[in-house]
Amino acid sequence: MYRLLSSVTARASAATGPAWSGGRRGAHGRPALPVLGLGWAGGLGLGLGLALGAKLAVGLRGAGPIQSPADPEAAGAELPHEQALSPGSPHTPAPPAARGFSRAIESSRDLLHRIKDEVGAPGIVVGVSVDGKEVWSEGLGYADVENRVPCKPETVMRIASISKSLTMVALAKLWEAGKLDLDLPVQHYVPEFPEKEYEGEKVSVTTRLLISHLSGIRHYEKDIKKVKEEKAYKALKMMKGLMPSDQEKEPKEKGGKNHEKSDSPKAKADQENEGSQFLYSTFGYTLLAAIVERASGYKYLDYMQKIFHDLDMLTTVQEENEPVIYNRARFYVYNKKKRLINTPYVDNSYKWAGGGFLSTVGDLLKFGNAMLYGYQVGLFKNSNENLLPGYLKPETMVMMWTPVPNTEMSWDKEGKYAMAWGVVEKKQTYGSCRKQRHYASHTGGAVGASSVLLVLPEELDPEAINNKVPPRGIIVSIICNMQSVGLNSTALKIALEFDKDRAD
Repeated sequence: MYRLLSSVTARASAATGPAWSGGRRGAHGRPALPVLGLGWAGGLGLGLGLALGAKLAVGLRGAGPIQSPADPEAAGAELPHEQALSPGSPHTPAPPAARGFSRAIESSRDLLHRIKDEVGAPGIVVGVSVDGKEVWSEGLGYADVENRVPCKPETVMRIASISKSLTMVALAKLWEAGKLDLDLPVQHYVPEFPEKEYEGEKVSVTTRLLISHLSGIRHYEKDIKKVKEEKAYKALKMMKGLMPSDQEKEPKEKGGKNHEKSDSPKAKADQENEGSQFLYSTFGYTLLAAIVERASGYKYLDYMQKIFHDLDMLTTVQEENEPVIYNRARFYVYNKKKRLINTPYVDNSYKWAGGGFLSTVGDLLKFGNAMLYGYQVGLFKNSNENLLPGYLKPETMVMMWTPVPNTEMSWDKEGKYAMAWGVVEKKQTYGSCRKQRHYASHTGGAVGASSVLLVLPEELDPEAINNKVPPRGIIVSIICNMQSVGLNSTALKIALEFDKDRAD
């Protein structure tokens, strides 16, 4: 290759030599600049450019001689797997901790490619940790389609409603410090919030009800008639004890539910008690942000940034349009003609607490492990007294991950909503049949974005902990720059794949 470049340079110099030696001059007797590509300077620039490019290529390939693609080792060994699958989607080399999970990684990568192709998502980023150690993180597709910027583990995307789980940490810290009573009316902290009435009677809205979406505050859906129809349908089904069949589909939910009258005895009984009906509401978390400010004495964002600093979540920030946020992805949606377009501008400042933060899969893994550590550390204290305390106390985490009655976990019908987390409890109905694992998760859906954070704790035997230390379990985080992509079941499948390799 070097001999080839040298001969090209020599030929270019020879061809343009007379133009230089002839001394073609301008009007004032000075040498005239040669025409680009015809004079000596053009030939030399071409030769130097080719030589420099070859040298840079050698350096990038490991300071060795450039090998011919005919060499089978050069053709495959140096090309990352993901680049071979999809140009612009580099595969990040796995950390040493991942060596025992190669089967799970390959299986999970294939699954994500299938999901990505199915929904037409421009880009997806995944991260997995096992027992507190990140073992796999990878980006598929593009963070920016127009500029061909590939997704990578550092890509920053909207995490949408996972923001609720972050806000819950602020509320929990204030509760642990005795600065917040979860069961006092919210007017104790935000007196300007108006008193509410339901069917002519005053009702009490508390922090605890807001957290679990039992306060009656509406969500995005404005079509009250549609909400009432969905509620009446579900109330009737509950009264009859019917299970939905393949032929019987529920009306698609766009926004949530609301209180309403119903002929169903079950619905009437529920309406007699405030907070008895589940109505998922991002707006309710905007009110919770105000409670955080009043109880803490700090601005909400300042208090959250202190939490992010403590949790080492250094790339997690509130979404704003003006600041330069490194590695921020662009967000996409399909229009009515099924063409990929950029999402319209949105101002998420009104809902930072419920759906307005940006983050990376790595930061979400750190957050999930901090929660899992706090949940488990109480079990390990007897066998290892040197363990540091969790960011939240074990009893706090147990409270947060205890399903709340009369709630729904929309992304997994086998679970219920708890306190800013959805929780599926351990269950096995029949011997030698399906075993339901205990896990906690939260999904997110925003304009041009979908996300999930899932925590699958290890099934620990307190009598056989030995020298183990928390956190013990699998954490999976997935973020995507396409809206309306259901990711919870995918995250659970990935978690179970890694759990299988871990057991083996």
